[in-house]
This record gives sequence, structure tokens and C-alpha cells, in this order.
Amino acid sequence: MTTPETPFSEKNMTPRKRITQTLQIPSTEVGASPGLPDNLPNTGPSIIQIMAYNATKFEEHKINDPAEIRNYLGKWPVIWVNVDGLGDKELVKKVGQIFGLSDLALEDVVLATEQAKVERYDQHLFIVARMVALQKNITNEQLNIFLGKNFVLTFQESHPGDCLDPVRNRIRKSLDRLRQSGPNYLVYALLDAVIDAYFPVLEQYGETLEEVENILIEYPERKVIAQLHSIKRDLLVLRRAIWPLRDAVNALFHDAPEFEDEQVRHYLRDCYDHAVKVIDLVEVYREVCADLQDVYLSSIANRTNEVMKTLTLISTIFLPLTFIAGVYGMNFNPHKSPLNMPELEWYWGYPFALSLMLVVGISLAIYFKRRNWL
Repeated sequence: MTTPETPFSEKNMTPRKRITQTLQIPSTEVGASPGLPDNLPNTGPSIIQIMAYNATKFEEHKINDPAEIRNYLGKWPVIWVNVDGLGDKELVKKVGQIFGLSDLALEDVVLATEQAKVERYDQHLFIVARMVALQKNITNEQLNIFLGKNFVLTFQESHPGDCLDPVRNRIRKSLDRLRQSGPNYLVYALLDAVIDAYFPVLEQYGETLEEVENILIEYPERKVIAQLHSIKRDLLVLRRAIWPLRDAVNALFHDAPEFEDEQVRHYLRDCYDHAVKVIDLVEVYREVCADLQDVYLSSIANRTNEVMKTLTLISTIFLPLTFIAGVYGMNFNPHKSPLNMPELEWYWGYPFALSLMLVVGISLAIYFKRRNWL
């Protein structure tokens, strides 16, 4: 007998690589002095990209020597320096020296294990956010943002691509007020892009949960429930990433003098609303996962009940037949007494016993069918 083919293939049933694997414990030694650790992870070469712009023009370059950044400082109203890849300790340190960054902030940057937060230093504001993306596997990357006078500095881990390309394209095309605004508006745009990137990821999870829901009733297999557990773990990590990010945006809205401009505050409040919507979606999908687990258990219980029902009915039908066979299996000698099973001497005795069994079995089956038990 061949088993029915389920809509889930072996490839689709393989659980995704969990984003919990990217949340690592800091590898600094116990009692080590604060600052950049010596054992930085080898994430490949660091790439520096700089964008300098005003209302009428902009420049975009990739540079190899951090000293070239000084050629842009003080000459443009806004410069955005992005460092992609944190494996080059000396390069990160040189960039930090150019912008006067604290060693404690740089330590948080290179370890890349921080939750979203906002910290204030003498010359700059330090913001940490978590970027998520769904490619072959889901990724959870730390984005470090430094806001200072006329500059925005960002550090990323060494992952190909990010969710900030729409912001770069807006700067290149000058389609909105981004080119006419200061660095605080650029920080808002970056945070807004990071938060909006959660929506397509959650949309993908929503579609997957709908497929699981449609399948669990008919095919409650362990592979399906294993994928459901994987999704639930991913949603938990998404929740841990977006909740602190919402609080960080709220702190910028209420306590950061860099965002006192009323229009920027208006956009920042909209960014906060998006974070709340992401949290609501995450909570809804986590509840859906819990409900689908209940559906799985109910489906398993229903299938077990159906099997037990079928076996019970079969046993019930064969019970009187067994009784008849047992009666005629008693070896009482009819020659000793006329009451000792006279059917044994009857010419039609054996066909009568088989016919009696058949009639009793069919009668019970018809009775069960009329009661909707079959």
C-alpha cells in the first residue's frame, strides 16, 4: 500500500536555520580590560563606503584608507560613513579615532551581541538596532549607528546585502526631503528601513503558517510539527529583537535633543508605530503556532479515536461469532443424552452454523451503519 503524497516535500519540510544561532555569548575573557578585544571574529575584509550630500549634490565613494574620511568632515552638511565587516580591528579602531568614539562603544560594535538600545556619549549618540532578512536562511544582524554633528557612522557585520539600499537610493535620486535634511533625519530613515524589513519576513512566516494549518488536519506528521517548532523559535528571537528596538525608538522620541525638530519627531513617531505593528504580528503568529500545536494534538487524537473505533466495531461484530463457534466447539457426546448438542448429528448442522454466523455479522454491521457508527 502506498501512502498518500503530502503537499510538503522533503525539501520544504527541512526546518530553516534558526536565527538563535546568531545570538552568541560575548567571547571576551573574564576580567579583561574594556575596549576592543584581541580575538575578533574573522568575518573577512572591512569595506568603507561614504556618502556626502547636500540639497543639490552628493558624492559616493568606496575608500580603503580611513584617513580619507577627514577630507569630507566639515565640508558637507551630512556625511554617511558605512563600515561593512568588523574583522579588521585596526581599521575599526582608526575609524573610531577619527570620529572620537568611546572604546566601550567600539567594544559593543565588534562583539555584535547587543540588543537594541540608545546610549549617549560626549560627542555622539550611539544607537544599536537588529536587522533581519530572509534569504536562504534567516539572518539577524546588529546595526550600530553613531549620530554626531554633521555625520552618521554605521557599522555592520559581514553579511552580503542589507535593508538600507532604499535609503541609499533616496540619497542618490533626491526624491524626497532626505537630501534637504540633517543627519538626524538620516538616522530616522535608517531605523525606519530596519523596522520595515521585519514585515516581509513576518509575511513569509504567515504564509508558511497558513500552509501548515491546511496540512495538519489531513497529514499530522512529525515533520510538519518539527517545522512548526522551528518557526516558533524564530518568532521568539524576532520578539527579542523588536521589543528593545521599539523602546529605543521611544527613547529617541522623548529624550534625545537631536530629534527635537517637530517634523522629524512626527516621522519618528510613525517609526515607533511600525515597531508596535511588528510586535503585534509577532505575538499573533506566536499564538497561531500555539493553536496549530493544539490542532496537531487534536488531529492525532482524532486519528487514534478513529482507529480505536474501527477496531472496537470489528471486535464487536466478531464477538457473537466467536460465541457461536465456542458453543459448537464443546464436545458433548450426543449419544449420551438427547440434550447434548443434537445439531452434531444433523445433516445441515455445519452449514447452519456458518449461516448463523453470517446473519449475525451482517445484522450487526447494518445496525452500526444506521447508527452512524460505521
